[in-house]
Amino acid sequence: MNTPNPLPDEGQTEEMAHPCVLCFNANDPSGAGGLTADILAMSSVGAHVLAISTGSYVRDTAEVFDHVAVDEDTVDEQARTILEDIAVQVIKIGFCGSPDILSTVAEICADYADVPVVAYMPSLSWWQDEPIDAYQDAFMELVLPQTTVLVGNHSTLWRWLLPEWGSDRNPTARDLAKAAAEKGVPYTFVTGLPQAGGQQLENALATPLSVMVSENIERFDAVFTGAGDTLSAALAGLLAMGDDLEAAVGESLGYLDGSLDAGFRPGMGHAVADRLFWAHSMDDSIELTDDDDLTATVDDFSLPGHQTRH
Repeated sequence: MNTPNPLPDEGQTEEMAHPCVLCFNANDPSGAGGLTADILAMSSVGAHVLAISTGSYVRDTAEVFDHVAVDEDTVDEQARTILEDIAVQVIKIGFCGSPDILSTVAEICADYADVPVVAYMPSLSWWQDEPIDAYQDAFMELVLPQTTVLVGNHSTLWRWLLPEWGSDRNPTARDLAKAAAEKGVPYTFVTGLPQAGGQQLENALATPLSVMVSENIERFDAVFTGAGDTLSAALAGLLAMGDDLEAAVGESLGYLDGSLDAGFRPGMGHAVADRLFWAHSMDDSIELTDDDDLTATVDDFSLPGHQTRH
């Protein structure tokens, strides 16, 4: 049975066409990061997410126990099938799980060289040394040459990009940007740069020659999982929406700050960013009294029995 298309191509307007981001990342069953973070963060800033699963973490809100990677051919088929159907404005790379998948993702990025790439390097401290080294080596040699903006925490990027750092001072954002630029990355977005006194952290977008954006934030008391996924996803979404890079960095930091400020602890582990914090203002118009009980019970979901007889 053929159903009529309710929105034929010629009937679409610019307002109906959402910018699209092709996103490679792993499923995170805790909802703290991974594809969940990508979808919620990018959707919050107005982008449409084309989610390509690279595997799944085995984890809770406290720690990662394992990761199960998808076969690289499956990743390739997912991405190329949708790319033949939908034009994308940005490609975002999260955790890909294996060097083989990174090779596949790099080939796809090379085939769509006009599309900017936001690549995020997460902390891999939960993994063993051998797979970490293999993954980061493949990322450096295959993905960085395709990357437009590299995003990562200061300590993670330091250990990865500057393992032989010999100075008494910590590397700056420009130092890390210079190391990334040697592999072809024009911009590096470094988070969590420690500041004097230890009460503030700097987030900086840098090139080897200059710091383009720098914002200091207060340290949060809680330990969050998924902040880097949230920030890099918001950045990718804002770039897809047409923001210039410096504006997108500033807005993505504001979005992350709001998400962390409204964060919550769904389990017994770390706190999780509330990426829909902006929607809570819609509840302000609802006035509740002390007698109101919003706790759901099984009766709230019961369905009336039907009387249909056949």
